[in-house]
Amino acid sequence: MGQRSAVRNGIEYCLAWGVLKSLEWTPVPVSHWLARRYASLLDRAVPRLRRVAYRNLAMALPEANHREIVDGVFRSIARMLATFAKFPSIRRENLSQWIRCEGGAHFENAMRQGRGVLFATAHLGNWELSAFAYTLLAAPMNVVVRPLDNPWIDALVERRRALTGNRLIFKQDFARGILKALAANQAVGILIDQNASLDSGVFVDFFGVPACAGTGFAKIAARSGAAVIPGFALWSEQERRYVLRFYPPVPVTGDAQRDTQALHGKLEEAIRAYPDQWLWIHRRWKTRPAGEAPLYEAL
Repeated sequence: MGQRSAVRNGIEYCLAWGVLKSLEWTPVPVSHWLARRYASLLDRAVPRLRRVAYRNLAMALPEANHREIVDGVFRSIARMLATFAKFPSIRRENLSQWIRCEGGAHFENAMRQGRGVLFATAHLGNWELSAFAYTLLAAPMNVVVRPLDNPWIDALVERRRALTGNRLIFKQDFARGILKALAANQAVGILIDQNASLDSGVFVDFFGVPACAGTGFAKIAARSGAAVIPGFALWSEQERRYVLRFYPPVPVTGDAQRDTQALHGKLEEAIRAYPDQWLWIHRRWKTRPAGEAPLYEAL
C-alpha cells in the first residue's frame, strides 16, 4: 500500500475508538442494539460488501436464500463487535454467560501428545472470542495475525487481543514463531480461509469452485508433527451465547495439496451448517487459475 496520511489514520482511529467505547460502556442489551446499528451503517456505507457476498453465494450456495444469509452476516458482525468491546469485563467467573466449550477432549488429548496444537479456525462465528475464551478456559495461546493498515487501530485491537495473555505472531515472520510455540507444546490459532496469491498457495475445491489457499499451515503441521484441530466459536440462537466447538483432529499426510484440501473440506462443512456466520463479504475467490476471468472486477 501507499503511504497513509496521519490525518486519515487519526480520523479512522477516532471513529473506531468511539464505536468501541460506546459498546464497552453501555449495558449489554444496549451494546448489542448499538452494534446492530453500526453494522447496518457499514452495510449501507460500503455497498460493495453486500455485492461481493451475493457474488460468492451465487457460486457457492446457488439454491440458498442469499438475502437472508447476508443479513445474518451483518448481524454476526454486530455480535462480534459487541463482544469484542466487552473483553475487559469478561472474566473466568462470568465467561459462561458469553460462551461454553464443546469437544474440549479433542484439544486436551492433542495437547497430551506434547507436540503442540494447530488450531485451524476461520472468519466464522466469533474468531476473536474463541482465542480470548480459550485462554480463560485453559492457557494462553499464540495467535497468527496480520497487522491492520492503520497502525493506531492496530495497536488498539492488539491490546484487546492480549488482555488474557495471548501472544501475537505476525505473518511476516510466522513460521519461526509458530514452530517455536509448537516445540514448547503450546496452542497456535490460525485463520485458514483467506485468499492466497499464486506464489504462496494451491487451488482446492471450496464449495465446488477452485479457491487459492495458502499451504503454510499444512507444511508447518507436517514439519512439526503437531495435532491439527478445527475449532470455531459459533453463535447459538437457542442459548443466546457462543459455543466453542472443537472437532476431531484432521490427519496430516505431508502432502500439502491434499492436507490443505482436507482442511477446507472441514471448513466447508462448518460453513454449510452456519452459513450466516461466515464472512461472505470477503473476496475469497479473488485469485483465479491461469486464463480465468476475474470474479469481482465489476463489483
